[in-house]
Amino acid sequence: MTDDSDGWEQVAGGGLLHRRALLLGGGLAATGLVKGVRAAMDAWSPAAMLQPGAPLSGGGSPGNPARRIVPDLPFPATGSSRTPLEKLHGTRTPNGLHFERHHNGIPDIDPARHELLIHGLVRQPLLFRYEDLLRYPRHTRTLFLECSGNSGTLAAPAPVQASAGQLNGLVSGAEWSGVRLSTLLDEAGIAPQARWMQAEGADAAAMTRSVPLTLCLEDAMIALFQNGEPLRPAQGFPMRLLLPGIEGNASVKWLRRLKLLPVPAFSREETSKYTDLLPGGKAEMFSLRMGVKSILLRPSFGLDLQRRGYHEIDGLAWSGRGRIRRVEVSADRGASWAEATLDQPVLPQALTAFRMPWRWNGAPAVLMSRATDETGAVQPRRADWLGKYAPGQGYHSNAIQAWSVGTDGKVAHVYA
Repeated sequence: MTDDSDGWEQVAGGGLLHRRALLLGGGLAATGLVKGVRAAMDAWSPAAMLQPGAPLSGGGSPGNPARRIVPDLPFPATGSSRTPLEKLHGTRTPNGLHFERHHNGIPDIDPARHELLIHGLVRQPLLFRYEDLLRYPRHTRTLFLECSGNSGTLAAPAPVQASAGQLNGLVSGAEWSGVRLSTLLDEAGIAPQARWMQAEGADAAAMTRSVPLTLCLEDAMIALFQNGEPLRPAQGFPMRLLLPGIEGNASVKWLRRLKLLPVPAFSREETSKYTDLLPGGKAEMFSLRMGVKSILLRPSFGLDLQRRGYHEIDGLAWSGRGRIRRVEVSADRGASWAEATLDQPVLPQALTAFRMPWRWNGAPAVLMSRATDETGAVQPRRADWLGKYAPGQGYHSNAIQAWSVGTDGKVAHVYA
């Protein structure tokens, strides 16, 4: 049957529509408000952008002894807190333990007044309120999010003796829900000359990043929910950009503006920061996609072996290019490798747990893991990764890591 008033195909009484209507997005929901767009483009920055926001917190939850790893910082509103990976099991990080990275604190935003502006090389600029986006068809993905500075201490001259979370805790996994970015861009109408998109957050740092438009039209979303609850302020409430498999800094939190451009904006964060210095003095820019990677969580520093005999080696693997195809584990510094078991399901651009049975006879051992993704990319050895860059590289570290086990069961971080 058809409702003659608006042309939508009904499948039952009371206004139920055919499921294909979900594919049409904004035709069913509140479309962006054209009225007032010019005023929004010319307006002063909101109050939340005029002063530093709230500092990092330890997070956690009642009854859970795990807390975020928060370093002592001279500027509490700027920095990062890490997920205590070695204290958790599974691939979905509790919201209170998801890592944080802030450049000028957590802004206090009133969702009733917050608006997202899409403008630039579009047919018509549009404004979306939080309540508008809540009416759109929901898109949900389970994804990892990783800061490009994660595991950066692997470039240090000597191994840093710290827990798996302290070394690698700028990665977390969650189920994210929101609105496909492509739906909103289709409503605005993409101009033929548009090739890039600039995203801006409503924090005091005015975090701004440029990303290729092709990434925005793949599976990007405006995230509104994390693990079933509205985004927490530390994760970008009321809305954030989420780019699967891309370095976390580009998934701009507290999203307030998307501008379509013919070229990158070359903002502060993509020129002075988040670039990779190469041998010879050149720098690689917009190296956005995170490489294939795995880490061992148990045993690891701080989790020593108490007895000889059977143990289970376990860890996490992920890749910005898609699914993990294989994880191999070595107990002899990489002289031989065996394939680990992957927990199912193995999802694209999501954390994958792996495990390997091990009988420790009390002899010294060096444990390592090596991941391969569905494109065939293989996690590199540390020496090979360092050889690609100039000294001091701290971004996009996906090198193989190693833990040594002494005859007394003590575990230490080593280079191998």
